[in-house]
Amino acid sequence: MNKLSNWASKKIFTHVHSNHLVYNTCWEDPRIDRTVMALDSTKDIVMITSAGCNALDYALDAPRSIHAVDVNFRQNALLELKIAAIRHLDYEDFFSLFGEGGHPSFHNWYRSMLRAELSSDSRDYWDSHGFFFSRNTPADSFYHRGTTGVFGRLLALYCRLNGILETALRMFELEDLKAQRDLYFGVIRDRFWRNGVKRALGTSLAMSLIGVPLAQRKHLEETCSQGIADFMEECMESVFTRIPMTDNYFWRLYLAGRYSRECCPEYLKPSNFERLKNGLVDCIQTHTCDLTSFLQAYGGTFSHFVLLDHMDWLSTQENHLLQKEWQSSLERARTGAMFLWRSGGRKVDFVDPLCVNFQGREQRVGDLLTYDFATADRLHPLDRVHTYGSFYIAKLAS
Repeated sequence: MNKLSNWASKKIFTHVHSNHLVYNTCWEDPRIDRTVMALDSTKDIVMITSAGCNALDYALDAPRSIHAVDVNFRQNALLELKIAAIRHLDYEDFFSLFGEGGHPSFHNWYRSMLRAELSSDSRDYWDSHGFFFSRNTPADSFYHRGTTGVFGRLLALYCRLNGILETALRMFELEDLKAQRDLYFGVIRDRFWRNGVKRALGTSLAMSLIGVPLAQRKHLEETCSQGIADFMEECMESVFTRIPMTDNYFWRLYLAGRYSRECCPEYLKPSNFERLKNGLVDCIQTHTCDLTSFLQAYGGTFSHFVLLDHMDWLSTQENHLLQKEWQSSLERARTGAMFLWRSGGRKVDFVDPLCVNFQGREQRVGDLLTYDFATADRLHPLDRVHTYGSFYIAKLAS
């Protein structure tokens, strides 16, 4: 039965990720990343694209280049559309699309200004999926699209049916943690965390919608000694009671279905939009392939590798792919290059034992990296997303 369940989980996850836009927004806090990376015009970044939000955020620090890599062409199509819109739309129209989730004039803007900027795969995608942004009714939103958007819409519906949606949204207007705690424990917690929602969150379908494969779920359960629903309850309690919520645009988005002018990613703020339009966005390039293939074909080197949580995906059934990825990464890494990644588990134990050929001999990856555990441990509790078990900062030793 366990083998059958694992097979079904993998089938569901593969189907979801092979046939859909998954991430309509990034679910990693770029404020943490930018604090650590200290980017400038000498830095070159390779990263997983996801929804492209964080690539735009990093661009505000004016690195020399950002290479956004994703195996799902739909994710790169989203980033390409954002870049085209930055170049050709004014701020109000741009915010209507990527802040409020759409505009009735999208099809006109797309045909007249945006389409020609896109790669052929991205054009094909948005030619058939432009309705994501058409906003036929005021309630429509791009942020209800993609599989995470479906999850977010169900989350908001569940909160509305339980009479706590407006209360939850009011949390983002509170100025102190005591008021947040009082509202969460007094009104939200017991109405939200009922047995039905815990059972639903434990299903393979729910995990696939939010981009959590079976391998990552196992890492979490094995290192946290708790199920996925209990882990998520702990995460939600931390977000709602221990971290100021006035600028937590991650959680607000999935409850409201759109950003506000005051609570949104940095690239959606007027002054930053103008900086991106005036040239900072030009450093970003997209690549549709796996990270190893990109690194093997690329001729340059990188100062920063932003790996998100995708190594959780490769670390069990496809460990050889993880070894190849680190081999290729180290071949393209400058001395002192920084690697950032997150994991669903409390502690990652699959990176250090990997063996690579480096500087003419076989070496363990763990012997080549110097970890900054102190900084990671200090910043991880401040992460506004708070859905990862651990955060890692490592540098290639000199």
